[in-house]
Amino acid sequence: MMATDTRPAARPAPAAPERFGPFRLKRLGIVLVLVALAAWPGHLGELTRGLMVDAYTQVSVFVATTLLLFYGAERIFNFDIGSALKGARGAQVPLAALLGATPGCGGAVVVVAAYSSGNVGFGAVVAALTATMGDAAFLLIATRPDAALVVLPLSMVVGILSGWIVDRVNTVEFRTITQGTCEFAPLIGRTRMTDYAYLLVAIPGLIVGGAQLAQIELTTLMGLPIAPFALAGVFLGLFIWSTSIVAAMTNTQDSPMTRMAEETSFISIWVIGAYLAYDYIAEFAGLDLAALFETIGPLLPLVAILIGFIPGCGPQVLVATLFLNGVIPFAALVGNAISNDGDALFPAIALNPKAALVATVYSAVPALIVAYGFNLFAPGFMN
Repeated sequence: MMATDTRPAARPAPAAPERFGPFRLKRLGIVLVLVALAAWPGHLGELTRGLMVDAYTQVSVFVATTLLLFYGAERIFNFDIGSALKGARGAQVPLAALLGATPGCGGAVVVVAAYSSGNVGFGAVVAALTATMGDAAFLLIATRPDAALVVLPLSMVVGILSGWIVDRVNTVEFRTITQGTCEFAPLIGRTRMTDYAYLLVAIPGLIVGGAQLAQIELTTLMGLPIAPFALAGVFLGLFIWSTSIVAAMTNTQDSPMTRMAEETSFISIWVIGAYLAYDYIAEFAGLDLAALFETIGPLLPLVAILIGFIPGCGPQVLVATLFLNGVIPFAALVGNAISNDGDALFPAIALNPKAALVATVYSAVPALIVAYGFNLFAPGFMN
């Protein structure tokens, strides 16, 4: 008698976007606009290229380095975070907050997936989503490390406290226990030449960015001008992003090199967009955003918190950019950092929409308390 295979069927991989479907055509249109702006003669093109170089050397190269180290260590040590969280028991909430506070959105997504698989409690989800600043953390670390040293640990502590409180008071179960892994990104499956090339051009950019952090201004490297190296990295990233089958986060089975190139290119688009948006408004529209926002000063933390509810990293990167340019106070930045979930909210909604929605609403309470605490008692802090 033949044995019956009772194993559950493997979950099919997510369908990749069509080769020339709306997904890629939209990205291609954005890239063509950016290339046209960079190639435009006169002041517009010069300003655009300068901002692209700044975005690359000030943020992108540090994102690439961080992601490569993180994903490389994950691959080398073959660490199963979900299983570790399940066995952590009382330490689940602090560990979840630590994962959430990690720059980017990967840690928060891991915690939400662990919740849907029955490995952690709901307090861990609240802790991770409250602690995460998403991709905006990369921008803050690269340009204002002093502010990042306050925001990220503070968000983690707030996340831990929020998670513990939620575990004590919340009696509603939001999940349907699922088994197996939860992969949302299509598998690329091989390390491409563009991945190696992206790392190669990032090296001189990292040297320049590191020198800038040390208050050393480099205009040449080994006798060659910096701008061509940086622009090569920018346009290679635009090519990777516009031809990618990945929406935002990469498949955990892809190589660290591929994941680094894909996710850095995705983050860089938002950073370039934020840089261009701010300087274009100031340069060509003649608007003084700092003076404009002063008229609604007491409401700025609330507005930043509400922006944090918007899924995705773009709005949050813009908030961080406004802080870096002195347009909004630290209170607004920290309120946004606590309330926002970045790109982690997309897979969180896909995995468990009720849990994602409730956790996001819960994060508004500590965001309001902390933001208006700074606004009332330390209005000039970090400004």
